[in-house]
Amino acid sequence: MTFLSRLFARQPDPRDQLKPLWHALIGLSRQPRWYAELGVADTLSGRFDMVSVTTTLALLRLEGDPGLAQESVLLTELFIEDMDGQLRESGVGDVVVGKHVGRLMSLFGGRLGAFRDALASPDDSALIEAVRRNMTLIEGADPAPLAAALRAEYARFTAIDAANFVEGAIE
Repeated sequence: MTFLSRLFARQPDPRDQLKPLWHALIGLSRQPRWYAELGVADTLSGRFDMVSVTTTLALLRLEGDPGLAQESVLLTELFIEDMDGQLRESGVGDVVVGKHVGRLMSLFGGRLGAFRDALASPDDSALIEAVRRNMTLIEGADPAPLAAALRAEYARFTAIDAANFVEGAIE
């Protein structure tokens, strides 16, 4: 291999290994039960909330395994890249898209912290309150069933072997 071919050789994107997980999380967030049965508003905000919370559960699962720190970073990058693309597709201009992504990441970071603390607590009231504060629910929806479903998803995620989880085998 010549010097120039090595210099310009395309390296594989390390995020590619996590795309199956990312796509599985998107599929999970789109399941009708969240909206029809558990009270998440079927709106742009509600859908963002579900993508955020399923990604949060995945990141918390990755955090639980010290050998998966890099995968956690790569999954976060996929989240940012997707949100950037969604904003551009919805008509947000190049000049302000960074500002919008920054706001979304701030929201995401707050949710990550809230759900990390709430899931660490055995008391469901903390998780119910995190759902009430951080999820867009339909008017009058009780956050308790959604909180219970999210706790069950997190427990299911933590029971999946790390290699299978990273490969997106979450169903």
